[in-house]
Amino acid sequence: MSEQDFEKIYRQYFDPVYRYALSLTRDEQQAEELTQETFFKALQSIDGFRGESSVQTWLCSIARNRFLSEQRKKKPEELETLAEQSDGAAGPEERAIERAESLRLHRAIHELPEPYREVFSLRVFAQLGFREIGALFGKTDNWACVVYHRARDQIRKKEDTP
Repeated sequence: MSEQDFEKIYRQYFDPVYRYALSLTRDEQQAEELTQETFFKALQSIDGFRGESSVQTWLCSIARNRFLSEQRKKKPEELETLAEQSDGAAGPEERAIERAESLRLHRAIHELPEPYREVFSLRVFAQLGFREIGALFGKTDNWACVVYHRARDQIRKKEDTP
Protein backbone atom coordinates (compact mmCIF):
# COMPACT_ATOMS: atom_id res chain seq x y z
CA MET A 1 0.00 0.00 0.00
CA SER A 2 1.38 3.37 -0.97
CA GLU A 3 1.77 6.35 1.32
CA GLN A 4 -0.92 8.18 -0.69
CA ASP A 5 -3.36 5.31 -0.18
CA PHE A 6 -2.83 5.42 3.56
CA GLU A 7 -3.20 9.21 3.61
CA LYS A 8 -6.56 8.76 1.90
CA ILE A 9 -7.62 6.25 4.56
CA TYR A 10 -6.44 8.64 7.27
CA ARG A 11 -8.44 11.55 5.88
CA GLN A 12 -11.54 9.45 5.31
CA TYR A 13 -11.63 7.68 8.68
CA PHE A 14 -9.97 10.10 11.09
CA ASP A 15 -13.26 11.70 12.21
CA PRO A 16 -15.22 8.49 12.90
CA VAL A 17 -12.25 6.93 14.70
CA TYR A 18 -11.73 10.11 16.73
CA ARG A 19 -15.44 10.22 17.71
CA TYR A 20 -15.25 6.60 18.80
CA ALA A 21 -12.05 7.25 20.77
CA LEU A 22 -13.74 10.25 22.41
CA SER A 23 -16.67 8.04 23.42
CA LEU A 24 -14.21 5.68 25.09
CA THR A 25 -11.95 8.21 26.78
CA ARG A 26 -14.36 11.11 27.38
CA ASP A 27 -11.35 13.41 27.02
CA GLU A 28 -10.38 15.28 23.85
CA GLN A 29 -6.62 15.07 24.35
CA GLN A 30 -6.70 11.36 25.18
CA ALA A 31 -9.02 10.76 22.21
CA GLU A 32 -6.56 12.50 19.90
CA GLU A 33 -3.68 10.43 21.27
CA LEU A 34 -5.67 7.22 20.96
CA THR A 35 -6.64 8.11 17.39
CA GLN A 36 -3.02 8.79 16.46
CA GLU A 37 -1.90 5.54 18.09
CA THR A 38 -4.64 3.72 16.19
CA PHE A 39 -3.49 5.00 12.82
CA PHE A 40 0.15 4.36 13.68
CA LYS A 41 -0.69 0.76 14.62
CA ALA A 42 -2.81 0.43 11.46
CA LEU A 43 0.09 1.65 9.32
CA GLN A 44 2.38 -0.91 10.93
CA SER A 45 -0.05 -3.76 10.36
CA ILE A 46 -1.80 -2.75 7.13
CA ASP A 47 -0.40 -5.82 5.39
CA GLY A 48 -2.29 -7.96 7.92
CA PHE A 49 -5.65 -6.40 7.03
CA ARG A 50 -7.57 -9.19 5.32
CA GLY A 51 -10.66 -7.21 4.37
CA GLU A 52 -13.03 -9.39 6.41
CA SER A 53 -14.56 -6.18 7.77
CA SER A 54 -14.65 -2.58 6.61
CA VAL A 55 -11.60 -0.38 7.14
CA GLN A 56 -13.58 1.68 9.66
CA THR A 57 -14.49 -1.40 11.67
CA TRP A 58 -10.88 -2.55 11.61
CA LEU A 59 -9.65 0.86 12.78
CA CYS A 60 -12.23 1.05 15.57
CA SER A 61 -11.22 -2.43 16.65
CA ILE A 62 -7.60 -1.29 16.90
CA ALA A 63 -8.69 1.76 18.90
CA ARG A 64 -10.76 -0.40 21.23
CA ASN A 65 -7.90 -2.82 21.83
CA ARG A 66 -5.42 0.01 22.47
CA PHE A 67 -7.85 1.66 24.90
CA LEU A 68 -8.54 -1.56 26.81
CA SER A 69 -4.83 -2.29 26.97
CA GLU A 70 -4.17 1.12 28.53
CA GLN A 71 -7.06 0.71 30.98
CA ARG A 72 -5.64 -2.58 32.23
CA LYS A 73 -2.38 -0.81 33.08
CA LYS A 74 -4.04 1.83 35.27
CA LYS A 75 -4.26 1.48 39.01
CA PRO A 76 -7.73 1.43 40.62
CA GLU A 77 -7.09 4.83 42.25
CA GLU A 78 -6.37 6.40 38.85
CA LEU A 79 -9.61 5.04 37.42
CA GLU A 80 -11.62 6.52 40.30
CA THR A 81 -9.96 9.91 39.81
CA LEU A 82 -10.70 9.86 36.09
CA ALA A 83 -14.34 9.01 36.72
CA GLU A 84 -14.73 11.93 39.13
CA GLN A 85 -13.10 14.57 36.90
CA SER A 86 -15.26 17.03 35.00
CA ASP A 87 -14.29 18.51 31.63
CA GLY A 88 -13.59 22.12 32.68
CA ALA A 89 -14.74 25.18 34.58
CA ALA A 90 -18.39 26.19 34.85
CA GLY A 91 -19.70 28.60 32.23
CA PRO A 92 -23.00 30.40 31.78
CA GLU A 93 -26.11 28.82 33.27
CA GLU A 94 -27.25 27.18 30.02
CA ARG A 95 -23.84 25.71 29.42
CA ALA A 96 -23.78 24.34 32.96
CA ILE A 97 -27.18 22.73 32.48
CA GLU A 98 -26.15 21.24 29.12
CA ARG A 99 -22.96 19.88 30.63
CA ALA A 100 -24.81 18.41 33.59
CA GLU A 101 -27.23 16.68 31.22
CA SER A 102 -24.37 15.54 29.02
CA LEU A 103 -22.48 14.21 32.03
CA ARG A 104 -25.61 12.39 33.21
CA LEU A 105 -26.02 10.83 29.77
CA HIS A 106 -22.36 9.79 29.62
CA ARG A 107 -22.63 8.27 33.09
CA ALA A 108 -25.72 6.36 32.00
CA ILE A 109 -23.83 5.06 28.96
CA HIS A 110 -20.77 4.10 30.97
CA GLU A 111 -22.89 2.35 33.60
CA LEU A 112 -24.24 0.01 30.95
CA PRO A 113 -22.86 -3.50 31.16
CA GLU A 114 -20.85 -4.85 28.26
CA PRO A 115 -21.57 -5.41 25.41
CA TYR A 116 -24.38 -2.82 25.62
CA ARG A 117 -22.04 0.09 26.34
CA GLU A 118 -19.67 -0.66 23.51
CA VAL A 119 -22.35 -1.45 20.94
CA PHE A 120 -24.18 1.78 21.81
CA SER A 121 -20.94 3.79 21.56
CA LEU A 122 -19.97 2.22 18.25
CA ARG A 123 -23.39 2.99 16.81
CA VAL A 124 -23.81 6.54 18.14
CA PHE A 125 -20.29 7.94 18.34
CA ALA A 126 -18.43 5.99 15.67
CA GLN A 127 -21.56 5.78 13.49
CA LEU A 128 -20.89 2.19 12.52
CA GLY A 129 -23.60 0.12 10.91
CA PHE A 130 -25.04 -2.93 12.62
CA ARG A 131 -23.24 -5.23 10.20
CA GLU A 132 -19.88 -3.67 11.11
CA ILE A 133 -20.63 -3.78 14.84
CA GLY A 134 -21.67 -7.40 14.59
CA ALA A 135 -18.46 -8.19 12.72
CA LEU A 136 -16.38 -6.60 15.50
CA PHE A 137 -17.96 -8.99 17.99
CA GLY A 138 -18.08 -11.98 15.66
CA LYS A 139 -21.88 -11.84 15.72
CA THR A 140 -24.67 -11.03 13.28
CA ASP A 141 -26.00 -7.61 12.38
CA ASN A 142 -29.31 -8.63 13.97
CA TRP A 143 -27.51 -9.29 17.27
CA ALA A 144 -25.92 -5.83 17.12
CA CYS A 145 -29.29 -4.23 16.41
CA VAL A 146 -30.98 -5.98 19.34
CA VAL A 147 -28.14 -5.11 21.74
CA TYR A 148 -28.18 -1.47 20.60
CA HIS A 149 -31.93 -1.12 21.15
CA ARG A 150 -31.73 -2.76 24.57
CA ALA A 151 -28.91 -0.39 25.52
CA ARG A 152 -30.96 2.58 24.34
CA ASP A 153 -33.93 1.39 26.40
CA GLN A 154 -31.74 1.04 29.50
CA ILE A 155 -30.41 4.58 29.02
CA ARG A 156 -33.93 5.96 28.63
CA LYS A 157 -35.00 4.23 31.84
CA LYS A 158 -32.06 5.77 33.70
CA GLU A 159 -32.92 9.22 32.33
CA ASP A 160 -36.50 8.87 33.53
CA THR A 161 -35.42 8.11 37.08
CA PRO A 162 -34.19 11.12 39.07
